[in-house]
Amino acid sequence: MFVSILLSLVLSISISSPTGSLPAWGKTGHRITGKIAADHLNKEAKKEIRRILGHESIAIASIWMDQIRSDPRYDYTHDWHWVTIPNGKTYEETEKNPNGDLIQALRRLIDELKQDKLSHTAEKRKLKMIIHLMGDLHQPLHVGTGNDRGGNDTNVEWFYEPSNLHRVWDSGMIDETKLSYTEFSRAINYATGDEIKKWSQGTILDWAYEARDLREEVYDLPKDRQLSYRYMYIHRPTLDLQLLKGGIRLAHVLNEIYG
Repeated sequence: MFVSILLSLVLSISISSPTGSLPAWGKTGHRITGKIAADHLNKEAKKEIRRILGHESIAIASIWMDQIRSDPRYDYTHDWHWVTIPNGKTYEETEKNPNGDLIQALRRLIDELKQDKLSHTAEKRKLKMIIHLMGDLHQPLHVGTGNDRGGNDTNVEWFYEPSNLHRVWDSGMIDETKLSYTEFSRAINYATGDEIKKWSQGTILDWAYEARDLREEVYDLPKDRQLSYRYMYIHRPTLDLQLLKGGIRLAHVLNEIYG
């Protein structure tokens, strides 16, 4: 009985969301971005976030939005993890999802926290949402074409095992390093002052377009769709940079709100 209910729930999530039931970056990727963000907060933001989250770190809080996917009270957030911007179109030209999307959700949540009119419980919930969604924004396949559910329908083999392109970018390349999120974040957290300043400029929409523009590279697949060391060697620099930028920009957003 329990198994059949669980299977039905998983299937319903997969069907309703163009990116399927897979979280962007997976647990390790989100925690990497969260850990990097924590390292770049100013004193005021650190103090305020500690007040809100208590003993929970940003890295651990980063996966909360994926943990609540099975809670029907949060069904309204399912479509917030992604946005569709077809090739050759701007976001402004697209037909908007009536349930909201990644860009709409981030804009609204940031504005609500800046207004400082929330209860502690609501503030904590919305802060966790921003932490997670800023990670989603930097996974190129969460700014989808609208054709293959963010790479979920692009089947590949990853080191000779059946997979899909979305999963490869969510977790495949990250997990293949065999690094913990703390080890990974230390390995890539090398941004210079000039890079931090440069990457912190722009808007949520600018950063979404930046992710969109990486799709051509992401979909550059061999004819046999056998992905392993070569694909990882070519694309690891992009993966690392997106994780790093996600952390730097998350810190920038939180510093603006709380600093």
